[in-house]
Amino acid sequence: MTTMKIALAGVLLAASCTIASAQSAPTVRVRGTIEKVDGNVLTLKTNDGEQKLTLTGSAQVVAVVKASMADIKENTFLGSAAMPQPDGTQKALEVHIFPEAMRGTGEGHRPFTTPGSTMTNGTTAGATVTGIDGGSIKVKYKDGEKTIVVPPNVPIVRYEIGTAADLKIGAAFSITAATKKPDGALEAARINVGRDGTVP
Repeated sequence: MTTMKIALAGVLLAASCTIASAQSAPTVRVRGTIEKVDGNVLTLKTNDGEQKLTLTGSAQVVAVVKASMADIKENTFLGSAAMPQPDGTQKALEVHIFPEAMRGTGEGHRPFTTPGSTMTNGTTAGATVTGIDGGSIKVKYKDGEKTIVVPPNVPIVRYEIGTAADLKIGAAFSITAATKKPDGALEAARINVGRDGTVP
């Protein structure tokens, strides 16, 4: 009985270590174009050269299409990478509009990848204000709200639920959290792919 308990404890410890290792596996951001598609394995062209990527069995393909301020209505769920301004507003670097099925994705306000930048995901409140110098959007999330100032040249895109048919040779893509394997290959559970020449 004692031997069985020791063996069981060893199995549980090994499982815990495996889970901890999986949870702490570092992720990387990747972007570029698709060069080849072979089932769920993609050959990608990135700034670092050619990369192999395996999409997990339940991977989500998100199509990215061009949009504008006119597509942003009251109660639209969106996200914006931005730079904080002295007056407390956020100056957008990009804006992405989520489909209803993705409402709530990453909701909140937090630091982003570019030094000093932020990411705000939330629901628009009130009418979008537009003018010659761009527009502004009030975005509410669970713990607060931010005003996003959107200059005229800032890219605005809309996310749509995509399919494997969107994984076309030459299409631009971005992946926010790819796991690097020991052999250097990548694995991801989500990929954003541009439609009709859109760059995510």
